[in-house]
Amino acid sequence: MPDWKLSAEVPRETAEAALLAQELAPDWDPELVVSACEFDPERPDDWLFEAWLPRKPNKTDQDAIKKLFAGTPPEFVSEKLPDSDWVVESQKRVQPIRAGRFHVHTPDYPQAPELINFVIPASQAFGTGHHETTAGCLAMLDLMRREGTVARDIADIGTGTGLLAFAAMHLWSRGFATASDNDPVCLPVVVENARLNDVPLGGRRGELAMVVAEGMDHPLLQARSPFDLLIANILARPLIDLARDFADAVAPGGHVVLSGLLETQEPDVRRAYRRAGFRLARRHVRGDWSILWLRKRHRG
Repeated sequence: MPDWKLSAEVPRETAEAALLAQELAPDWDPELVVSACEFDPERPDDWLFEAWLPRKPNKTDQDAIKKLFAGTPPEFVSEKLPDSDWVVESQKRVQPIRAGRFHVHTPDYPQAPELINFVIPASQAFGTGHHETTAGCLAMLDLMRREGTVARDIADIGTGTGLLAFAAMHLWSRGFATASDNDPVCLPVVVENARLNDVPLGGRRGELAMVVAEGMDHPLLQARSPFDLLIANILARPLIDLARDFADAVAPGGHVVLSGLLETQEPDVRRAYRRAGFRLARRHVRGDWSILWLRKRHRG
């Protein structure tokens, strides 16, 4: 349990960029947990960035946190935590979000009876639904289902918390579903979140299979392709690099949902996927982020 906390108020864009930088940090200390969220509904562009530690922060800890911020890092306030459940306290500040018909909330909040509910602990900083890219993908998946998209074989590449895979499984409940991430830490996270949300794990229809893999490099991903629906909420450069691999893994007429790219990066991503045989079906913009629904051309 963390004993110390560093916190700073920063603009929303700065907080989101720092969370993404932490996701990319190759040697991040797993004992150093970071999170960010809106803390005042009347100031939606002002966020609180926090770092939780099991020790008094030393220079190495402080330097690691400061490196997450481009330019001059914010001034952090350091405080010793009281003897309380820090996860519960942090979850109280993370408000539920709605994206399409989905309602994503922490265990501290009740369900919304009229919506599709998922509970994701707030301590899992990325992929909780509170980042624009994840919420945007949820809304896009909901739109696709409403417009008649059929998915029998689904892959969520870079799944993080498993949330997007869970959402796709709810919308297309009789499909085969596979989630993957290149970070082994995500495996127990997805298993625990599946338990919290009554998502069955396994290899049959209506069950989720989770693997650790770089891109599409896993026997199960290769065996289950071609996919009708492939979701990848990662970053622009990996999306570009994986365009050909995704094209090989998606059935003709199949769909991909891409996010993790800034609106300024969208032309390069779309160019790569156009060359790989995809055409744009729909796009959304949430904040500075683009969410793309692309469809693979039929042969001939």
